[in-house]
Amino acid sequence: MGMIKKVPGIRFKGFEEEWEEKNLEEILDLNSGRDYKHLSLGNIPVYGTGGYMLNVNKALSYKEDAIGIGRKGTIDKPYILRAPFWTVDTLFFAIPKQNNDLEFIYPVFQRINWKQKDESTGVPSLSKNSINNLNIAIASKEEQTQIGTYFKQLDSLIQLQEQKLEKVTNLKKAMLEKMFPKEGEDVPEIRFKGFTEKWEKSLLGQVAAFSKGRGYTKNDLSQSGYPIILYGRLYTKYETVINHVDTFAESKKDAILSKGNEVIVPASGETSEDISRASAVLKAGVILGGDLNIVYANSQLYPIFLALCLTNGKSKSDLSKRAKGKSVVHLHNSDLEEVAIVYPKIGEQHKIAIYFQNLDQLINQSQQKIQQLKHLKQALLQKMFI
Repeated sequence: MGMIKKVPGIRFKGFEEEWEEKNLEEILDLNSGRDYKHLSLGNIPVYGTGGYMLNVNKALSYKEDAIGIGRKGTIDKPYILRAPFWTVDTLFFAIPKQNNDLEFIYPVFQRINWKQKDESTGVPSLSKNSINNLNIAIASKEEQTQIGTYFKQLDSLIQLQEQKLEKVTNLKKAMLEKMFPKEGEDVPEIRFKGFTEKWEKSLLGQVAAFSKGRGYTKNDLSQSGYPIILYGRLYTKYETVINHVDTFAESKKDAILSKGNEVIVPASGETSEDISRASAVLKAGVILGGDLNIVYANSQLYPIFLALCLTNGKSKSDLSKRAKGKSVVHLHNSDLEEVAIVYPKIGEQHKIAIYFQNLDQLINQSQQKIQQLKHLKQALLQKMFI
């Protein structure tokens, strides 16, 4: 084994001594989980490789926190176990020995490529020997504590942002149900002040015209040219409104370019649920690739509102029912024409669209903040350890 560099790239002020090389068995006690089925219900959490399972009346560790690491199945997702707890037989739990800090060892575990330690040809598996014999570099107890506290605070920031994201996402879901009429009704449960009229009912074909994207695949993408939307990105990249397009292609003779304010719907997908979505393209001059249905709303419909309408509630259900196919499902413009929609006057549509755009912006900001914090953590895991 090659010599391990004894000093990390970044460390807290005041620490200069080299780190020591040790096997994991020298710094922690690795314990096996056990079957819990003989136990009674209680208030002690039971954990498996996928996390919390249920509560029982006894614990394997009553006072000492530990790190859970999968013995079988999911072997690359270590997580902290707060005492008291019980673990099933597919989850080891590692308790640090004296003069070693749990919060320091946890990011050490997160750095290890556990899949490389897999000893099975079938279900991924780790043994006690494969874990205990791992060689790592560790700092003094004082430096461990500082590093561990820092990463604990960083994890808390990530968790806080994830909780904020969950709250806004749940709010959006709840408001989508309350700000659109339920089936059989012509007014929503919640609406903006000053709007009292009943919503109109129509088939989409009565208030819109239709077209189809044309002839582009991933192989046509390039570093420059016209911005282009391919149908697959509706599943992975874009939400209700497409303001920015980050893929490009050269324009072909028969290319379909957006005029601005189109609504696009996938023409094919893996499931009827996946295909039942829509996005508004606000910008002109965007190539609309093949396997995209294009909807041109008339003056009665605001494009962003229409995209919301088709992606949620009764209209989404109607779209799903019309998608046909087995391994791949398809939606045609003739299907879209028959989709029933309900909509208020254009002024109320604008208000609703702006409200959900603001929620989407909050969601995007939270997602970006989470990614920034996770990228920071990954960078520091490389720089602050050996």
